Amino acid sequence: MLVGHDEKVPIARLLTFLERGERMANACAKAQAVLAPDASSRRFLLSQARQEAAHALVFQGAIVWLAPKHLGAPPFLPALEEYRQCLDDALARQDLLETVLAEQVILEGLGEAILTRIEEGLVKRAAPFGRLRRVLLQQEEAHHGFGRLMLEQAMAEGRIDGETLRHRAQDYLALTDQMVLTLSDLFESIAEDPTAWAQDVRKFLPEWLKGEELLAER
Repeated sequence: MLVGHDEKVPIARLLTFLERGERMANACAKAQAVLAPDASSRRFLLSQARQEAAHALVFQGAIVWLAPKHLGAPPFLPALEEYRQCLDDALARQDLLETVLAEQVILEGLGEAILTRIEEGLVKRAAPFGRLRRVLLQQEEAHHGFGRLMLEQAMAEGRIDGETLRHRAQDYLALTDQMVLTLSDLFESIAEDPTAWAQDVRKFLPEWLKGEELLAER
């Protein structure tokens, strides 16, 4: 893998964010499975939990290979911990739809944007395990798609509306913006354009969640 010596720690730090995000998603999906309204959703969420745990192990292995001394370093994204606390609060209230919004739609969308941008960088560096990386990205896309479908079905059935979802999303999106600011510095340190991937983050949000932003642009 053609990774420069000065790129190893920044890449490891990016992967640390993803690893911690995967562990958070694993715990969330297991809790969501208990709240799932039907057997099909329950099976998907349990499958997602297993996949997230596997993803975390993959990222952890890559971190060890890139920068062994970085493993176990203290968190560098307080916003991610605050995000977890908000998600835990929603789980404690048994608000399944809010947890789906926060985890599968917003956080998985952020992860998908970051993974897509990292993948482009790894391809440029002739990184190995291309098939494994593609499988991980496809699974993240499936988790994101599941969340979008569940919320769209809830809106169609009148159990929630777009305005409510946009209101609930505000705090979560503000925290992802804080994450973006920190991660942008890491992308810049490995000669990747931070503005390009930062713009991708909102691209992975569904149109009904971007409604107010679209109106502001017109």
